[in-house]
Amino acid sequence: MDLRRTAPRTAPALAVLLVLGLATGCSGGAVDGSPGAAGLRDRYFPKAGNGGYQVDHYGIRLDYTPDTGRLTGTAEITATAEQALSSFHLDFDGMDVDEVEVDGKGARFNRAGQELTVRPSGELVKGRTFRTVVRYSGVPRTVEDPDGSEEGWIETADGAVAVGEPVGSMAWFPGNHHPSDKALYDVEITVPKGYEAVSNGVLKARTERAGRSVFQWHAAEPMASYLATVAIGRYDVRTSPGAAGTGGSAGAAPSAVPVYTAVEPGLVKKSAPALARIPDVVAWGSRRFGPYPFSSVGAIVVPDGTLGYALETQTRPVFSGAPDADLMVHEMAHQWFGNSVSPKSWRDMWLNEGFATYAEWLWAEDRGGLTAEERFDAFYDEDTDVDPEADGSYWDFPPADPPGPEHISDDPVYYRGAMVLHKVRQKVGDKAFFALLRGWAAARRHGNASTADFTAYADRTTGEDLSAIWRVWLEGDGKPDHR
Repeated sequence: MDLRRTAPRTAPALAVLLVLGLATGCSGGAVDGSPGAAGLRDRYFPKAGNGGYQVDHYGIRLDYTPDTGRLTGTAEITATAEQALSSFHLDFDGMDVDEVEVDGKGARFNRAGQELTVRPSGELVKGRTFRTVVRYSGVPRTVEDPDGSEEGWIETADGAVAVGEPVGSMAWFPGNHHPSDKALYDVEITVPKGYEAVSNGVLKARTERAGRSVFQWHAAEPMASYLATVAIGRYDVRTSPGAAGTGGSAGAAPSAVPVYTAVEPGLVKKSAPALARIPDVVAWGSRRFGPYPFSSVGAIVVPDGTLGYALETQTRPVFSGAPDADLMVHEMAHQWFGNSVSPKSWRDMWLNEGFATYAEWLWAEDRGGLTAEERFDAFYDEDTDVDPEADGSYWDFPPADPPGPEHISDDPVYYRGAMVLHKVRQKVGDKAFFALLRGWAAARRHGNASTADFTAYADRTTGEDLSAIWRVWLEGDGKPDHR
């Protein structure tokens, strides 16, 4: 994500009914097992995600009418029980739930705030793979983050865009909405004829049905739900075969990694220079960080002011207005750091943003601009003549310890996070440092990682004592005494 370029309902009565076994839905017999946890107790978003199961696959079918703003959806969620479950939770905020099934049988369900509680007709034993179908409808809502930015389902002049960092995806489909639970996705979107509907991964089919267009998207690699996106509008869509040197997720030839861009028509000309660099950026990233981790790449450019930020939605970042080259590099670097290697918790955001910011520094260095060393010195000296963003705001708190959920996208996470990486580079030298970046991206490919995972990996693979860097630059308060 990049915010630098921007200027609950409750139902206590229904909760009681659930306890009494009288909640809305179909009836069922008594079961053993225990309820899955409502929330994973993430430090910043404790209600996000749910316990007792892991999702393997989302099959999401959406039908949207821009004129009314109404969305009809079906979510088929294939998951594996990690304990014996008598009930489980899905995160889902807004819209009406019409019906829930588990393994083809009607299931009782209850709504309370963002929690959709599902009680299947029989116990789900530990290790069992089960399929939950949720049918829902209504006008999806926009979610306001603790920092005041908006996410979720956001209407545009001629359609809508859905973005989800950190928890907005629960506004348009039910799921286990925490980055630690990654899954595969198939998204089908039906819209009026003349509209485009864009999502993550590869467009498998586009068909016409009763005067409406149906788009079928397939994300072949695991994805955290906050990285899922849908954009609906009269976009200018362009495709190209790919970029030399990228490599596909399944060992495909470089030319098999397609580029798919969807741009607000009024921004096509202004966006063209940055979008034209996508193959170069991905090829450069493949050399610096290892093979590009996904089977497609591209971008979505929505109207100016729609979001107020850019987001690294997987394979196809969303830009609010025309991006510049630095912003393109930042969001593409996230495909390795944040998307393929995803955070275990929201406290680990510097592993996303510090790495993507340092990628901007490396891109400039490799093209004869400021070196990363010069950039680091400017930030330490707070020299805005060298870098206008070096204003000292990044000393406010340690990058690995934001003081609250409203701060997980603040400057220390980005800039001081990048400075941590440069301190490691200074300590171990270029050869070991770039081997560290490539090795980390490979070791955690399509998985999750915490700050502790990274520091342990760096200590082990470089063979250097990096404890002072972690203590002073990553975890310490205030500006370090010495650069």
